[in-house]
Amino acid sequence: MPDKFIVNKDYNNSRFDRWFKEVIVNIPNSLIQKLLRKNKIKVNNKKIKSSFRLTEGDNVLVFNLSNYKATNLKKKIQYIPSEKEKNTFSNHVIYDGNDYIVINKPRGISVQSGTNNLKNIIDTLKKTKLFINSKPYVVHRLDKETTGIFLVAKNKEAAQFFTSLFRLRRIHKTYIAVVRGSIPKNLKKMEDTLEYYEKNKKIKLKAITFLKVLKTNDKYSFVELNPKTGRKHQLRRQLFMRGFPIIGDQKYHEDDNKKNRNKSMLLHSYKIKFMKNEKKYNYIAQLDNEFKKKLNLYFR
Repeated sequence: MPDKFIVNKDYNNSRFDRWFKEVIVNIPNSLIQKLLRKNKIKVNNKKIKSSFRLTEGDNVLVFNLSNYKATNLKKKIQYIPSEKEKNTFSNHVIYDGNDYIVINKPRGISVQSGTNNLKNIIDTLKKTKLFINSKPYVVHRLDKETTGIFLVAKNKEAAQFFTSLFRLRRIHKTYIAVVRGSIPKNLKKMEDTLEYYEKNKKIKLKAITFLKVLKTNDKYSFVELNPKTGRKHQLRRQLFMRGFPIIGDQKYHEDDNKKNRNKSMLLHSYKIKFMKNEKKYNYIAQLDNEFKKKLNLYFR
């Protein structure tokens, strides 16, 4: 008797071979194609190709599944949060819905795991009560030391929706930052061409940010930033290029004396707004105590 599977909504419109490797067993594409040719796998009782696009509710039959073993691929090491971390994470939640969650991201924690960053938001969320019947999908970036609004989708459909909104620039984000130097109030727009390297190839991308000076003195400026493009380190680089590095930025700074550097980067994702099903959504993340303390210190 064949094993039977039903495609859920997270894989609606996904290629069959991708679904099979992620949900059933991770075997080489060549073997999947061979099994399809020999009618060892059927979708809705029909013969298909590996590029076939699945629909939610499709019935998949797999014959002799126990004969196939997953390829020996290195598994991504996941961060296992402590019980205290899992229980206290709800303190960061701004909104929790069926399709997505909005959190006030704390400083010093990466969005995803990396070479030097095992502790991360996504692996922590997976283990909390917030994602018991779903899994977190990343739809935008936020640097490790940046605090504030962070949106995480709860299913593939929502992830595709928000990814599309970000790509079309229909999600509007507002940041606030404290920078070194007195920014002139007539500086209201930063427009640059930023260079990046991808696989040893140099690429140039346009970056646009609107800026508003909220407070200023001889040494520091408190600014509101509205990026219209979403380039890596966009705000940090654009401000640094003009001689106004963000306080606490360990990468884009002018002070070579590490002892004099503020370890807490004062960049905060303050607000996010978008339209969903013709309804406006607007979320705000309050400043953490570290940011408030420094703001009061610099602008007494």
